[in-house]
Amino acid sequence: MSLIPTSIQDRISLLVLLSALLLPLSLASGWLDANTTHLAIPIVAQDGWVQLFDGESTAAWRGYRKDVFPTQGWQVEDGWLQVMEGGGGGDIVTMQQYDDFELEMEWKAQAGSNSGIMYLANENNGAPYFSAPEYQVFGDEDPTSSSNTSSGGLYALYSPENKKMNPLGEVNHARIVHCAGNVEHWVNGVLVLRAKIGSVDWNKRVAASKFNAWSDFGTVKKGHIVLQDHGNDVWFRSIRVREIPNSHRWRYDGDFVQMFNGYDMAGWSAHLKNEAKMEDVWSVADGVLSCKGNPAGYIYTDQKYQNFVLEVDWRWDPVTQKGGNSGVLFRQIGEHKVWPKSIEAQLQSGSAGDFWCIGEFPMKTDPERTRGRNTKHTGMNENEIGKWNHYEIHCNGGDVVLMINGKVVNSASDCAEVAGSICLQSEGTPIQFKNIRLFSMPGTPQNATGQ
Repeated sequence: MSLIPTSIQDRISLLVLLSALLLPLSLASGWLDANTTHLAIPIVAQDGWVQLFDGESTAAWRGYRKDVFPTQGWQVEDGWLQVMEGGGGGDIVTMQQYDDFELEMEWKAQAGSNSGIMYLANENNGAPYFSAPEYQVFGDEDPTSSSNTSSGGLYALYSPENKKMNPLGEVNHARIVHCAGNVEHWVNGVLVLRAKIGSVDWNKRVAASKFNAWSDFGTVKKGHIVLQDHGNDVWFRSIRVREIPNSHRWRYDGDFVQMFNGYDMAGWSAHLKNEAKMEDVWSVADGVLSCKGNPAGYIYTDQKYQNFVLEVDWRWDPVTQKGGNSGVLFRQIGEHKVWPKSIEAQLQSGSAGDFWCIGEFPMKTDPERTRGRNTKHTGMNENEIGKWNHYEIHCNGGDVVLMINGKVVNSASDCAEVAGSICLQSEGTPIQFKNIRLFSMPGTPQNATGQ
């Protein structure tokens, strides 16, 4: 009998068990820090990776619509693969094609130098950008630019958020993930954007762009990876790729449910003081769900969930730069009231990652960090006020793990195993949400009646 868990549910169960056993040790040793990302299912670093450029050989590449690597315009020097200014070598593509993959590389550029990393490219057109989405590579003078044509952006469609480039001429790290149409762009270890190829949001953006005229754009399921020759000096190295392992595929594939569609409040209802209407407190614009903070209450999902991984991005109003209080409630059961029976994953600025036990909801937490109904997080890991943060809430059986910006910050056990609504609180301060999605684990009751 194999001791290695093979099902998604078994793997997440193992995660929760390991988190409970190893969290105190890992925090004490510094193994978990602010730079740790996506610990939900750790992957051995070298498992499945294929080197596309090892600092010497270009054997994994050839020219776009060519049989061989360009004889001009590209060179290998000091471990770098350089596209040379005015060299005329043209774009290069991988020999192999990829569908669901992780791609990593390092790159550097001078001010104003332009290039790109394209993926899912075919060779049916005069250039790869007629079919392929592009991770923009650019010598940005503003290291935090959120333009959709700045580094890390999905060129001319999606903007990078919370990025920080290294100074011009220094090395930056790029990571691209694609799985079943779900795309992630990372810059220097930070997730800066997500997109879903073929989604309502994607289709609207494409329809309003130059890509709308190109019938192949965003339609290729398996294609080449491309390094672009835009006529400027740009350097690449440490290029590697791997297929998404089955053990990790659940994080990206279609089993995730988008809880917020980016356009309206479909799937949500509200309970607010003074019988206020949802539209008086909550609004949607540009893919962001905004809450005024008053009156107090919450919105809640019409469906109920018991075992799941929930991901939520949030930030405090970037204009007022004022922090405050809110929370994500889950397994919410019983009558609707301002503080209903549930577990709260705290969002209060400075305390995100705390637990609050509401309505005597059965759960066990670390007694050394617990005072009354509140269990403090193990360490603050929030971004500055006005910047986006990422919550992951892993709820499996009686076990719950909270992660803030990729770091495990709290855990609970022996939680009541009931299906309930997921709620976002209105609690006095304007707050914004986006990218709300949920993976409902196999066997989870849905559309169940609250208890």
